[in-house]
Amino acid sequence: MEVFLSNRVLIYIFSESVLFVLFIIAVIGSISIIRGWDFNASTSKQYALEKRAYLIILIIIFSLVFKIALMPYFAYTIDSLKALVPGAMCATGVLESGDFGKELLFLKLVILFFIGIWLIINHKDLQATNYPYLKAKFWFFIFIFLLLGFEFVLDIVYFSTINIQKSAKCCSAIFGVLGDDTLPFGLNIYMLLALFYLLFILNLVLSFQKRYLLLAISSFAFLYISYQTIIHFFGTYIYQLPTHRCPFCMLQTEYFYIGYLLWATLFLGVFFGISNLILKILIKKEILNLYRYSQVFNTIFVILCSLYPLIYFIKNGVFL
Repeated sequence: MEVFLSNRVLIYIFSESVLFVLFIIAVIGSISIIRGWDFNASTSKQYALEKRAYLIILIIIFSLVFKIALMPYFAYTIDSLKALVPGAMCATGVLESGDFGKELLFLKLVILFFIGIWLIINHKDLQATNYPYLKAKFWFFIFIFLLLGFEFVLDIVYFSTINIQKSAKCCSAIFGVLGDDTLPFGLNIYMLLALFYLLFILNLVLSFQKRYLLLAISSFAFLYISYQTIIHFFGTYIYQLPTHRCPFCMLQTEYFYIGYLLWATLFLGVFFGISNLILKILIKKEILNLYRYSQVFNTIFVILCSLYPLIYFIKNGVFL
C-alpha cells in the first residue's frame, strides 16, 4: 500500500476515479437516450432527448480524450515506481512486481483501440443530418464502459499488490541475455528484418488497394513482427548495447523519451489499418482517409526504426 503514497500514483488514481464517475453519468444518459430515441418524431420528448444527447456526447468525448492522455501518464507513472521496487530498472520490473500488470497493460491498449473507433463513429454520426449511428455509438460506448469498469478494478488491484519488499526481475533478466532470447518461428535476425520490411510494404500496397480485410490481417502481423524486431534489433541500437532488449527503457529520459513516439506511431499505424474492418462490422461503412493515415504512421514508424542502425553505422562504420 506504500505505493499509493506516491504523488504520481495518487494523481493517476484520482484522475481515473473522476473519469469513471463521468463515465457512469454518461452510461446512464446513454441508456435513457437509446430507450426513447426516435429521430422522426416531432415531440417535446424527442427534442429534450436531442439536447440531452448533445450533452452526453460532450461528456463522453471529454472523458475519452482525457482517457487517451492518461495512457502515456500511466506508462510514466509505472516507470517512476522503479525507485521503490528493489531490482527494477524500468517499467518491466514494476509490471512484474504487481498482480495482473501485463494483463492491465494489454487491456488498456485494447480500450485505447476501441476509444479511437468510437471517436471515429461519433465524428461520422455528427457529420450526418439524421444521426444514423447514434444508437450504435451509444451501445458501443456501453460496451467500452464495461471494459473501463474492469480496467478500473484491475488498476486498484495492481497498484495495491506491488511488492516493494521483494526484489523484482530486471529487464535484462526478462528480455536480455539472461532471459528468453529466442526469435519467433525459428527466424534469424536477417529473416526477421526482411519480414518486417516486407510486411510494411504489404501494408502500403493493401492500403492503396483499400483491401480492408487483408489490411487488418497484415496489420496484426506487422504489429507482432514490429514488436519482435524492436526487441531483438532496433532497440539495441537505441540503447547502443547488443544485449539490451527492453521495450520500456526507451521511455526514459536517457533515450530522450523516444519510446513514446516509437510505440505511438506503431499503435496508430496498426489502429488505422484495422479500423475499417471494425467500422464495416459496426456501421457497415469504411472511411477512405483511414487508409492514408495508416500509410503515414507506418512510414514514420519504419523511418524512425531504420534511422537508429543507419546513424550508428555512419558514426562507427560497423553494425552492432
